[in-house]
Amino acid sequence: MLWKTLVSKPLSPYVFHRRYFRWLFGGSKGLNAYANVVDGMKEVYRTKLLPLEETYLFHDFHSPKLNDADFDSKPIILFMGQYSTGKTTLIKHLLGCEFPGMRIGPEPTTDRFIAIMHDEKEGVIPGNALVVDPKKQFRPLSKFGNAFLNRFQCSTVNSSVLKTISIVDTPGILSGEKQRVDRGYDFTGVLAWFAERVDRIILLFDAHKLDISDEFRRSIEALYGHDDKIRIVLNKADMVDHQQLMRVYGALMWSLGKILNTPEVARVYIGSFWDQPLQNDINRRLFEDEEQDLFRDIQSLPKNSVLRKLNDLIKRTRLAKAHAYIISSLFKEMPAMFGKDAKKIELISNLEQLYSQLERKFLISPGDFPELKRMQEQLIHYDFRSFSSLKPNLMEAVDEMLANDIAHLMAMIPQEASTTESLVEGGAFEVVGSTLGPFGYKRGEGVDAGAGDIEWIISKKRVEYDAIFNTLNPVEGKVMRTDVKAEMIKSKLPSSVLGKIYKLADVDQDGLLDADEFALMMYLISIKLDGHDLPSKLPPHLVPPLKRPRAQHMAPVSEQAS
Repeated sequence: MLWKTLVSKPLSPYVFHRRYFRWLFGGSKGLNAYANVVDGMKEVYRTKLLPLEETYLFHDFHSPKLNDADFDSKPIILFMGQYSTGKTTLIKHLLGCEFPGMRIGPEPTTDRFIAIMHDEKEGVIPGNALVVDPKKQFRPLSKFGNAFLNRFQCSTVNSSVLKTISIVDTPGILSGEKQRVDRGYDFTGVLAWFAERVDRIILLFDAHKLDISDEFRRSIEALYGHDDKIRIVLNKADMVDHQQLMRVYGALMWSLGKILNTPEVARVYIGSFWDQPLQNDINRRLFEDEEQDLFRDIQSLPKNSVLRKLNDLIKRTRLAKAHAYIISSLFKEMPAMFGKDAKKIELISNLEQLYSQLERKFLISPGDFPELKRMQEQLIHYDFRSFSSLKPNLMEAVDEMLANDIAHLMAMIPQEASTTESLVEGGAFEVVGSTLGPFGYKRGEGVDAGAGDIEWIISKKRVEYDAIFNTLNPVEGKVMRTDVKAEMIKSKLPSSVLGKIYKLADVDQDGLLDADEFALMMYLISIKLDGHDLPSKLPPHLVPPLKRPRAQHMAPVSEQAS
């Protein structure tokens, strides 16, 4: 029966032996075959994808070979922006300390790529030494030559933030006449290399100068295919008022829309991301909320790092498959003897038609093909007769990788996340996001003042609240629901919110409100109108003192209305 099953339809020798030995030895690798997801990715890459890449020159056309360090690396954040937008200052703010090689100024001060990584000893590793270190993932950068390596370094810092993430600071992108200066190396090529490997790309803009130079445009275009990693920071927003800020935001989105060429709106974080006084305090609450969102996004990177690497491996695999079909088709179309040069030019000119043919024949998604113009420019330098023909065994191995191995690794991710969840800690993260102390996030508004407060915070407005209470003609010290409702709807809050407030204020749950409960209700309405969230249940320190257990009385009760 087994033999009939295996030969029921023609199979390549590779597929036949693979299926036979899988049956003989108990099947393919399952969930428990690898120690973790990263080890699994290394194995399937080496055994199934790498042979395809090497056969069809994928590393020459698209991306260098992946090493173990690429899979083992911590999440990396790439900071980009024109000079004097605050990149280095923001990095210093995140780390809570300076790093070797850091320089801050209004002119282009960062003239090199600086990889900021954790080490017990502070120091600087030059680029030439960095690219030969097998423990670092930077070895493929040696292809950009000494002109780049002399402008590349690793700064090691003993910062707790860097225990879970790494940061790359880039040279300030030039504008005006300065952008005509040749850097001496493929600047956008280096950015594209980093874009493929980092977890987050943060583009910084200055609220005072939104002009996007030609070099900045080319740099952003180098991020093609990695739109999901990009976050926009509109920095130095405290330098303008909120009317100007609205116009600046609109202008920024209009400019980016033309460059990013994507229907999705990029997430923009607005604020002044440093530790200096705000020049315009009117948008303080907005800036705090935006800073919270940005920091939460960064803190999520370690938790999602493995999923990001697996997603990038899938994207790389789909590109490698499409590339293999292109290369093998070009080889097949080339004449054996005469007219090779003319045929090569014809094939390059008609590459878009070839894409369409392969898309229909092999059911390839259009998004999996390499960028057409760039592929045409690269093909000019190759002899098509040196390419390889289509090898079904390599394609079948990659198909099996996508269908089975990747699915198994995806199933392992939730298990790992539940046991190895880590967050970015230290530096500015110790304060931003903290809810401790009077300057914690959304602290000091009275909702979360804390049980250690001596005075019931609502007592400060009792005269005002009691005056309103007395106008509602209380009976036996309490007011009817209909009278309370008429007062509450003056706030214009939605009925669902007012219902929650009434439920919180009715501490003894008798359906009526006494003077203390009415004052509490009015206070909760004022808190909500100020833009703060309501507690899900009433905190102990907001409970009227007479309604607390005797041991928790915090202050004498203020005079109540008769």
